[in-house]
Amino acid sequence: MKYPEQQAVGIGCMALGGLLAAGAISIPSDAGYAGVGADFLPWLVATALLVCGGWLVYEARSGGFRALEAPNDETAANWRCMAWVSAGLLLNALLITHIGFVLSCALLFVLAARGFRLSMGQDVPARRMLSDAAMGLVISAPAYWLFTKALGLTLPGLTRTGWI
Repeated sequence: MKYPEQQAVGIGCMALGGLLAAGAISIPSDAGYAGVGADFLPWLVATALLVCGGWLVYEARSGGFRALEAPNDETAANWRCMAWVSAGLLLNALLITHIGFVLSCALLFVLAARGFRLSMGQDVPARRMLSDAAMGLVISAPAYWLFTKALGLTLPGLTRTGWI
């Protein structure tokens, strides 16, 4: 068997697509805005994962990922930076129902920005994190208002007023 590790990546991608498709089956397909139902995006992502996974398996079986260079120190995984981004995602999922969409997304923005800046070798002073928090609020608050006020969707809020 040629390149089993590379084939495993493709098979894993296809398995993830299959799991997403299995979950998409349970989502109602009633057409909503512009004739698109709630199941559209999960089916789109599942299909993309299945196609990409199949392509990766094909590439692995027909000679491996072409022009694949061995990683050097500069391209090695930076686990510390990935931990910051992962912590942001996990905390967002854990806190969104407790502190609301706006604050949890602002926290996600702060932690992800810190991880990305560290990965580029930049220093991240406390005042930079404060400006990132402000930017996270500037991005997440209008998104919250758009989804809740304009589109009528329900997102977790901090108060019952519907504005935070």
